[in-house]
Amino acid sequence: MNLLKLIATSLVAITLSMSAFAGEKVKVGFVYVGPTGDHGWTYRHDIGRQQIEEAFGDQVETHYIESVGYGADATRVFTQMAMQGYDIIFGTSFGYMDPMMEVAAKFPNVKFEHATGYKDNGTNMANYGLRLYQARHVQGVIAGMMTKTNKICYVAAYPIPEVIREINTYYLGAKSVNPDVDIDIVWVYTWYDPGKEKDAADALMNQGCDMIAQHTDSPAPLQAAEDRGLFGFGQASDQIRFAPKAQLTATIDNWGPYYVEKVRQVIEGTWTPGCDGPDGCYFGHMNDGSVGMAPFTNMPDDVRAKAQAVKDAIRDGEYFAFTGPIKDNKGNLQLADGVIADRAHLDSMMYYVEGIDAELPE
Repeated sequence: MNLLKLIATSLVAITLSMSAFAGEKVKVGFVYVGPTGDHGWTYRHDIGRQQIEEAFGDQVETHYIESVGYGADATRVFTQMAMQGYDIIFGTSFGYMDPMMEVAAKFPNVKFEHATGYKDNGTNMANYGLRLYQARHVQGVIAGMMTKTNKICYVAAYPIPEVIREINTYYLGAKSVNPDVDIDIVWVYTWYDPGKEKDAADALMNQGCDMIAQHTDSPAPLQAAEDRGLFGFGQASDQIRFAPKAQLTATIDNWGPYYVEKVRQVIEGTWTPGCDGPDGCYFGHMNDGSVGMAPFTNMPDDVRAKAQAVKDAIRDGEYFAFTGPIKDNKGNLQLADGVIADRAHLDSMMYYVEGIDAELPE
């Protein structure tokens, strides 16, 4: 009888213990380079964070810290989150890569995920990205068909591969339909500064550009185009409400499904870096819905039809912009005839393609 009582008591204790463990919320941290109200890059990452909460309810607890700088600031924030018991931490900007690698080595029981970089440690740090250059190529096709001055332009943040490959694919898209097109580029050295972004767009339009693309995070360049009666493209999010007459389409970053899946793995105890596939770590594609585009608006029917055809071909794997032969603008062969750029090439792209009359900043 005493033995049965002891067994029963033990079973109750084990059940209570398991219930308590099951009741522990998974803590999910996000570190953002800009404000959640940028209506672009960070806004879309935060939509993904909210989708985690919608998917798992009271199983998770999510927090974010916005406008975190690179270097020491990022290291401090990642360290604080790890020390505060976060189970998984997402760093959502390229410049967080090395600080996250450093902190991940010190906290082996915490999962770290870095957006848009190219480093992982094989144990507790992964990287993830999206093929956003796919949508940018479609934008280039539209710009090449619609420009009246044969001068398109680009407001760029920092000279890193992620940005450079989108400039290249934008230009290649335009050149594919308009051999006379030229591109002007201004580097603003910030991800989010609406004033600087607008000034850069205005300077480019003053030089005759009539198609504005950007790799910065606010709608300011698009609004500048609207003010001039010109055209442009939304960045990371559908920004048509800010420029209803100017936006032709926009890249839409859909991070949510990836975030939901990785948090699900943490909850289930199955998380791995997931970097052993043909593309290394996760690299989202139009065909899985992670790279989206806003509706084609403010354009003639023939432009819309061509843009849709190119988009469909990219989505279906029938067309890849970075297919050789591709030379850089110094005449060096970068991709031989028929060779398709792999992720390693894309992640290290530090050259302008042939035809771009500019020098990369040092």
